[in-house]
Amino acid sequence: MHEVSVIAYFADDPTRTYQLVQWLPVLEVLHAAHPVGIVVRDPGSAAVIRARTTLPVFEAPSFPELTDLYARLDAKVVLYCNNSILNFQSLIDARLLHVHINHGESDKQSMASNNAKAYDRVFVAGKAAVERHVAGLMEFDTTRLVRIGRPQLDLRPSPLLAPSTRRTVLYAPTWEGDADYNDYTSLDTRGVDLVRAILDVPDVRLVYKPHPKVVTSTTPAVAAAHLDILALVGDAAHRDPDAGHVAVTVGDILAIIPDCDAMVTDVSSVGLDWLYLRTDKPIFITDRHHDADRLRRDVPVSRCADVVDEQDLASLTALVAARLDHDEHHLARVAMRHHYFDDLQVGDSTVRFLDSVSALVARRDRLLGATTTDDGSDAITA
Repeated sequence: MHEVSVIAYFADDPTRTYQLVQWLPVLEVLHAAHPVGIVVRDPGSAAVIRARTTLPVFEAPSFPELTDLYARLDAKVVLYCNNSILNFQSLIDARLLHVHINHGESDKQSMASNNAKAYDRVFVAGKAAVERHVAGLMEFDTTRLVRIGRPQLDLRPSPLLAPSTRRTVLYAPTWEGDADYNDYTSLDTRGVDLVRAILDVPDVRLVYKPHPKVVTSTTPAVAAAHLDILALVGDAAHRDPDAGHVAVTVGDILAIIPDCDAMVTDVSSVGLDWLYLRTDKPIFITDRHHDADRLRRDVPVSRCADVVDEQDLASLTALVAARLDHDEHHLARVAMRHHYFDDLQVGDSTVRFLDSVSALVARRDRLLGATTTDDGSDAITA
């Protein structure tokens, strides 16, 4: 049995493994200080994860297998990258400190969930995330929130795009979510029109990079729009091979963003990744709900972006072309980056993450050394 101090727990099926995969390089850095083991409940997910990391991966499909595995591992801290219902089977173990790390930073309603109350700590990016929890939850202890930034943005994955002399516009829609309240995708409402509008911008390369869940979506309108866009991009690439228009349906979007000059996206984590990495480049945010006041209130990044709502194709094309030539929101994005990510620079988030996990590993050891005094209070003996 491997020595394990920190468990990265993942309970869902392979279509959601992207949530954990983005953390693997960060966990491999953590492994050098505190041995990490990945605990997976689904055998298919285990196969996906094993192909992407050298960290030990343990399978525990049933609850008895999970409790037996935890007893043998004797870890100290468990990290959770989502709010799977099966997380509660792991949370039962009171000998561990449980930490929610999420799989992105966005203004989706699901980012401030009552599930946060189940964890000992909730790692968040910065001030905006704290305000999101304060506004969205009742009776929540905000001292559980730990501001660490977004360690994935410290990584520099190998580029996925070929070099181009053209300015590159990225269309990166999110998926439809698990419920209507969390549906922010533009695919089924405006996706095809957006792609056509971008393709009409002179001397531009279009890159289509949908959310991983779009590719496997069973929602008819989303699946149909995705296929229509693939056909549009394929046809445009055939008609103008030198343009470099491309659809990227697999791979890390963080390997694409650095080589793009503008991005059109929905309310999603990639919009904030762009804000952090490409602060000096324009961003366009779609408004599925056609509610400008709500968007401005709940999605602060929209205040430093152009909002795509009900423009016709011609005006969309003109808007994208205008921003590529004259970006009037740059200074506003600089201020907004601070709102979401404090003053963190590349590398700082990883340091904060490592330090925060190390502190919890040490705290867990101290807490397990607690004894009860004669007056019934806790005394720390170690």
